[in-house]
Amino acid sequence: MLRFILAVGLWLFAGASVAQAPDPIRIGVTGPFTGGSSPMGLSMREGIRIAADQVNAAGGALGRPIELIERDDEARNERGAQVVQELIEAEGIVAGLGIVNTGVALASQRHYQRARIPVITSVATGTLVTRQFIPPEHPDNFVFRVSANDTLQAAMIVFEAIDRRGFDRVAIFHDATNYGQLGREDLEKALAARGIEPVAIERFQLRQADMTPMIRRARDAGAQAILTYGIGPELAQIANTRARMGWPVPIIGSWTLAMSNFVDAAGPNAEGTRMPQTFIAEPTTEKRATFLDAWRQRTGSVRIPVPPAAAQGYDSMLILAAAIEQAGSTEGDRIREALESLEQTIEGVVMTYERPFSRANRESITRTHDIFMGEVRNGRIVFAYEDDRQRASGQ
Repeated sequence: MLRFILAVGLWLFAGASVAQAPDPIRIGVTGPFTGGSSPMGLSMREGIRIAADQVNAAGGALGRPIELIERDDEARNERGAQVVQELIEAEGIVAGLGIVNTGVALASQRHYQRARIPVITSVATGTLVTRQFIPPEHPDNFVFRVSANDTLQAAMIVFEAIDRRGFDRVAIFHDATNYGQLGREDLEKALAARGIEPVAIERFQLRQADMTPMIRRARDAGAQAILTYGIGPELAQIANTRARMGWPVPIIGSWTLAMSNFVDAAGPNAEGTRMPQTFIAEPTTEKRATFLDAWRQRTGSVRIPVPPAAAQGYDSMLILAAAIEQAGSTEGDRIREALESLEQTIEGVVMTYERPFSRANRESITRTHDIFMGEVRNGRIVFAYEDDRQRASGQ
């Protein structure tokens, strides 16, 4: 009898303990964790995980642990829309993070908008991403972003090519995705503002191996530099083909030139390539040093495949957790309102965020001053200019 009473008591105690455990706050994380875009997606996901671990170690949000519900969107628009819909309808997420590819963002974030669930875009840079649901057609916009949009990046690319390097005959190479085509439009607008037309515009497909005809046309048109909008594997084909043809013109392009599968596949042909970066993996501040150390401890490697993606993923998680805490709720409209008027200053890896968003502004980065020019040097992405390193260090 005594054993029975003790057993029942232990069972009741265990049941009470389980009942008292707070339910986790479920956050959806989507991105390309396989395929050509995966270096960005995996870097982003790891950054989000590191931040979530830190939030949970400090007690979570609203006294509840953060639980990440992750899905691979495979960098496919239809797959991205499908997994976000599943996260909302089947998994009960209260907010979303992630999304790497612009086309996937435009296809999938409509489900967040329809469900009135906020999403912070951690990586996708297409200028339209945060403008898809703006007033007056959509009174409330549930899409926010912590990456540098392509309007800012295009301005930096053109400034580097025209103003800093003195080129006035440039070719544009872009892939056929939404990302590539919208980026090409932003480059053309930035060049037009300088009174310059590209001498060649070349579009290529994903997984396209032969870039020879395109490189030949750009060379014959007298291009002094190649401006790019694409992702790692195809960008490596451009760099390698250009080298095989003995045409060593500079490559200046969007932030994706920092992808590990570009740097590795292009090898020595990637050297000197330049691109805008929100974060370069150097311990220029104590926060960045701490993040780099956390990355090394978690992954066992000092190398981050795509440092800006990792840093932006980390920052987006910290911002979202602060918004949930401020909202005092996991209800979508309350979190959105908190993001629009965030009171807490967030020390991130990319930057320190003070009221990063507002009712009218969904971009945490609004100035080229907050972005640096990176360069491939000895197989690593480093600061192209010493004054950028000093600025990153707060000097």
